[in-house]
Amino acid sequence: MPASSSDLFASYSGALATSKAFDEMFLPAAAGGGAGTAGLTARGSYSQLTRVLEGLTPDDIAARAEAMARTFLDRGVTFDFAGEERPFPLDIVPRVIDAQEWQGLERGVAQRVRALEAFLNDVYGAQDAVRDGVLPRKLITSSKHFHRQVHGFRPAGGVRVHVSGIDIVRDGGGTLRVLEDNVRVPSGVSYVLENRRAMAKALPEVFSQQSIRPVEEYPRRLLSALRKTAPEGVEDPTVVVLTPGIFNSAYFEHTLLAGLMGVELVEGRDLTCRGNQVFMRTTSGEQRVDVIYKRLDDEFLDPLQFRADSMLGCPGLVNAARAGGVTIANAVGNGVADDKLIYSYVPDLIRYYLGEDPILANVDTFRLEEDAAREEVLDRLPELVVKPVDGSGGKGLVIGPDASREELDTLRRQLIEDPRGWIAQPVLQLSTVPTLHRERFSPRHVDLRPFAVNDGEDVWVLPGGLTRVALKEGSLVVNSSQGGGSKDTWVLGEETGSVDAVPPRRLFGHSARTSVWPVETSWRDSQAGQQQ
Repeated sequence: MPASSSDLFASYSGALATSKAFDEMFLPAAAGGGAGTAGLTARGSYSQLTRVLEGLTPDDIAARAEAMARTFLDRGVTFDFAGEERPFPLDIVPRVIDAQEWQGLERGVAQRVRALEAFLNDVYGAQDAVRDGVLPRKLITSSKHFHRQVHGFRPAGGVRVHVSGIDIVRDGGGTLRVLEDNVRVPSGVSYVLENRRAMAKALPEVFSQQSIRPVEEYPRRLLSALRKTAPEGVEDPTVVVLTPGIFNSAYFEHTLLAGLMGVELVEGRDLTCRGNQVFMRTTSGEQRVDVIYKRLDDEFLDPLQFRADSMLGCPGLVNAARAGGVTIANAVGNGVADDKLIYSYVPDLIRYYLGEDPILANVDTFRLEEDAAREEVLDRLPELVVKPVDGSGGKGLVIGPDASREELDTLRRQLIEDPRGWIAQPVLQLSTVPTLHRERFSPRHVDLRPFAVNDGEDVWVLPGGLTRVALKEGSLVVNSSQGGGSKDTWVLGEETGSVDAVPPRRLFGHSARTSVWPVETSWRDSQAGQQQ
């Protein structure tokens, strides 16, 4: 007798009963209502997906999952894991976000990008935020990615954050929070595009039965923003994508985006600078380049300004940008905004620059340069997550409950020696989504990276983003470089889905450590109020 669809979720209700995490697909056992399978109750936004899954057997699911993996391998959708290129794992159960919740998330991401844009203009200019006491000067100048080489000039086109990836998590109470900002060289959007292509073939029944907002507009939006921010006076700008080369872990993304935008993919050796202008070598001679979408770190961009031994960039690029001869996207020096210690000040920066309350809360964060915070962290190391401020891809992260005594002792010494280099946060039980594991669905922790494109006038947020999933049971590390995978992210159209997950007030809550000021309250008024 063939296995039934309920076998897919045979152990899921038991796992939820012992979990402290918020499950994106199913309501807690006592909630009731909605579509269900195997004794589980699906949230409204997942009702259509649940009905389709109920009609499939484990063999059906396995066959479709295998077809997706084969498609990714054939198309070269890979990533680097421990020095080995592997097909990027895509799970067959998508993450679904209904229209109402997405509207709030979208506004929160756009707000954050506008504030970070204002901060970067300020930090490489007058530094008004420092003068007004929003954050200390030493915090900026000690950041690894604060580059004095680009202080004092405004980029051609007036935009620094052309592309951003803001990492979002949902905590155990259902509140969406920002985990970190990525405005230097954010990656992963190629997987968003490829995931959608694969899922449309894997679950065509769902796409035909409900409205799911498309993601294919991203390359057009990106190209339009890049062209719009070209140097003044250029009517028909030439755009290129600058890649470190074939050995870079994100090379697939570089080639995909260049191809979809219809622009040239170049390496540093293909470019030359002359008279503060940039030219691309072609078979028909040199051609002027007006906009460079760079996909390498600043330190390797220009050997005259940064690493003299770099063979990946092109000498003279920074001077050309300073003179207004070329637009570099994202702008050189953006990495200071990715510093995880500066991240802790972003709610204050939103209030200062925009005069608005943050729509999306930060995760509560300890600043270890503050004596009281450092003492508390050292006392509570076994129960906290500690991160290097300039880390990426989960590297250097220490999860206290999972660390050995030796690891914690080593970490303690590092924190005492270099408190500026670390932040600490509580362990968040990231929300879960059913994920295929050994022919059954099990809850696995996820985060979300929405991508935003800024053309100087509008911040457009791609409806969906990259949902990353920790494939190991109980793991909170979702990064692909640490063995994580991904899910397609579906944003439902206005006519489908409803918010039944948590009350609206809890969808976009503020941190318990963060005071909330009225929108009309100025920064100076709020500071005066705090001093009373």
